[in-house]
Amino acid sequence: MTDARAPFSRAFSLNLDDLRRMIETPPGPYDIDAARERVERVAQLMDTAVRIPGTNIGVGADALIGLIPGVGNLATTLVSAFIVYEARRLGVSRFTLLRMAGNVGLDALVSSVPVLGNVADVFFRSNRRNVELLRRHFDEAAARARPVR
Repeated sequence: MTDARAPFSRAFSLNLDDLRRMIETPPGPYDIDAARERVERVAQLMDTAVRIPGTNIGVGADALIGLIPGVGNLATTLVSAFIVYEARRLGVSRFTLLRMAGNVGLDALVSSVPVLGNVADVFFRSNRRNVELLRRHFDEAAARARPVR
């Protein structure tokens, strides 16, 4: 008798060589607009997906998933790291990547404090900050590319 899950487990299995190849593969031709849109959507979902009625405060999945002890903060940090990874693929400077990683690290550190960390997640929006850094990078690059008259 065969295991019904076998095709799925093979499809979703990832060995160390595959992971290493994904990390070490240099960025190639990349759809910048699609990546920017994807990163903005992730940041919006994680930081400000829903407005609290009667206020101007947005709550995202970061604050809600962070309520799950242990794995919640790890999961949200991994999603935040995805934004930094995409920024790297988009050619953002090392200094900006360090700032972005600092935002993610600070968010992870603050989120690790029970209860207060979850409240802080509502107000410290590392993903939104990182998307703003990414926007600034592209705005500055566009300004440098414009011909001076």
